[in-house]
Amino acid sequence: MKPYQGSRLSVKPELTEPDLTSAPSELSLLYEDDAMVAINKPAGLLVHRSWLDKDETQFALQMTRNLVGCRVFPVHRLDRPTSGVLLFAKNAAVARTLSEAFSDHAIDKDYLAIVRGYLPEPKGTIDYALSHQLDDIADKYTALDKPAQAAITHWRALAQIELPFAVSKKHTTSRYSLVALRPETGRKHQLRRHLRHIFHPIVGDSTHGDGRHNRFFREHYGCDRMLLHARQLHLAHPMSGEPLRISAPLDTSWQQLLTEFAWQAAFESSFLD
Repeated sequence: MKPYQGSRLSVKPELTEPDLTSAPSELSLLYEDDAMVAINKPAGLLVHRSWLDKDETQFALQMTRNLVGCRVFPVHRLDRPTSGVLLFAKNAAVARTLSEAFSDHAIDKDYLAIVRGYLPEPKGTIDYALSHQLDDIADKYTALDKPAQAAITHWRALAQIELPFAVSKKHTTSRYSLVALRPETGRKHQLRRHLRHIFHPIVGDSTHGDGRHNRFFREHYGCDRMLLHARQLHLAHPMSGEPLRISAPLDTSWQQLLTEFAWQAAFESSFLD
């Protein structure tokens, strides 16, 4: 299959109201056994309670515990606006094993994103060190002179589209790409910061993205979320060692965009080799 599926639309997309609903009261269970459980975290849901978000009442950790009826332990993280596979251990020993596997880069994490512009090549690697990113309150006592940490992201362009809308004043059309991502390291906001670094920010990213394109997708497609989805985890089972693949389906916003842009076939090939 060719790396790119290019297209250009000349029909104005139907205007829809943005989906501003809060995180759902129920979670979608992707996998469960005696050792661990995986859910499909919706965009907008925090993984766990934080004193920075003390007004929030819903957290993936607590909701997963209620869903499976036992204590669960977080072993990795997803940013609040990111959706997709989120894994929890069911006991401390498994939590240590899985946390070490993530730290040792023994677990492959596949993501899907829609970014601004056309990527320069069919595939590539971003090898760009990232400085420690501080939270205004939580990291107020953290040293400011920490050296930048190595950060590596592999990417593959899956599809592209040119829309007949001048989102920026410099261009009469607007271009977007569907991209598969696999981070080799796990720095804070790594995928979001790396894509901004190469001038292809993720659509809907209010921190590292482009507000004009975020607003365009919100107003024309009713998409009020960041278009980054943790599609799959590949790991060895912490108890048996057997290979395991856990996948998370896309939400309605994603599905509508894939249909609108005729990207369904490209989505099916979204796994990196």
